[in-house]
Amino acid sequence: MQIHAIKLPLVELHNISVVFEQKTALNNINLRIYPDSVITIVGPNGGGKSTLVKVLLKLLKPTAGEVKYHKNVYIGYVPQKIHLDHSLPITVEKFLSLKKGIKRTDIQQTLELLSITHLLQNSMQKLSGGEMQRVLLARAILAKPNLLVLDEPTQGVDINGQAELYQLIHQTREKLSCAILMVSHDLHLVMADTNEVLCINQHICCAGSPETVSNDPKFIHFFGDQFAKNIAVYTHHHNHKHDIGGEVCCTANLHTAKCTHHN
Repeated sequence: MQIHAIKLPLVELHNISVVFEQKTALNNINLRIYPDSVITIVGPNGGGKSTLVKVLLKLLKPTAGEVKYHKNVYIGYVPQKIHLDHSLPITVEKFLSLKKGIKRTDIQQTLELLSITHLLQNSMQKLSGGEMQRVLLARAILAKPNLLVLDEPTQGVDINGQAELYQLIHQTREKLSCAILMVSHDLHLVMADTNEVLCINQHICCAGSPETVSNDPKFIHFFGDQFAKNIAVYTHHHNHKHDIGGEVCCTANLHTAKCTHHN
């Protein structure tokens, strides 16, 4: 008789509520994050998405509820942005080496994975938006986490850079075999690689597969009917990859073709 291993959640959030000075930021949130899953959190501005991330990362204690962590969970975190003191310049190498227990070989391998070895001696203060987000992603995956949390990872990145960065995140997940929890407004770019979507506005308005959520009246209320239909277009299953211009890269046949998406 063959016994199949049951996957336990990496993290469980039970009945999480957060109140700031009598204003409710989150109300009765329940969430389980399983190994290898990809969860995207969406919702209106001020809906509590970043607050939920802070609770998950133990940066904020909930007013009510409980967060349970699996004993072997290790979390990597990519923030929206970081604030650097311009009077204290620091190189990419020095910034990454500040992470405890990290060796130079770890840094080199991670930069190679993200194709940014050329930035090693660059000043952090002089990086472009896209370069900065790649460096922050590098720092998050240096210790090979099994859960990668990203809060609006394409802040300050242009549209071409956004598509490229999301593709890089997807490739990183495949390399590390980690789960991903991501807050994003770029729904049309992330839906195809997402297992579950949570639409949050203080509470969970709707949740499910990308197809299910994009047709939910609550989701359409927040993002608009036409936008929701455009999201559904991108929830097909890929047997190919896109470059940053939207072309399909078919490496096996060494040709490119324009991809036509269908509902």
